[in-house]
Amino acid sequence: MRILHITALCLSFALTACAAESGAQLSATFDTGVAAYVSGDKAGAFAIWSRITDQDLAAMRNVAMMLRKGDGVKQDTAKAAAIYHRAAEAGLPTAQADLADMLLRGEVGAPNPKAALPLLQAAAEANHPMAQYQLGQMYETGQDGLVPLDIEAARKLYVTAAGFGVKEAGDRLKVIGLPIAPPPLAAP
Repeated sequence: MRILHITALCLSFALTACAAESGAQLSATFDTGVAAYVSGDKAGAFAIWSRITDQDLAAMRNVAMMLRKGDGVKQDTAKAAAIYHRAAEAGLPTAQADLADMLLRGEVGAPNPKAALPLLQAAAEANHPMAQYQLGQMYETGQDGLVPLDIEAARKLYVTAAGFGVKEAGDRLKVIGLPIAPPPLAAP
């Protein structure tokens, strides 16, 4: 009986090792999904990326993005949000920003800036430009008392986002102005 358990355990480890792809294999599989997507085979890309979502955060994010938009698959915002949540918890800034955007827009229920805030903060800190812009909006308005009304913080976030090409951030800077420069240091 003990030998049977040990054999089953060894077989289980062997099957797990076969199911997980190596780094090179994972990268090749992901790239195959990219090629399928670019060629217009979105359903194929979705199927490829779906196979590796447990091993690859970028694939997980792409699957969620396709579900969110109904891009090559039936739109399912609830499932997209759940997948984004997994990738966001694993620390993927793009997933944090995407999930925050869904929460702010009310794509999975009523708009929920409170739930979006920590996601935006994490993604903005990781230099995600849209998260920086959206967080800047929250500081510019003092969003529902979740953050203090802080125009200077908003300006700084907008400058950074605009530096990454976010046009809306540049537009806001035209309205509220550039950050106030710190006073020059006194000469010794």
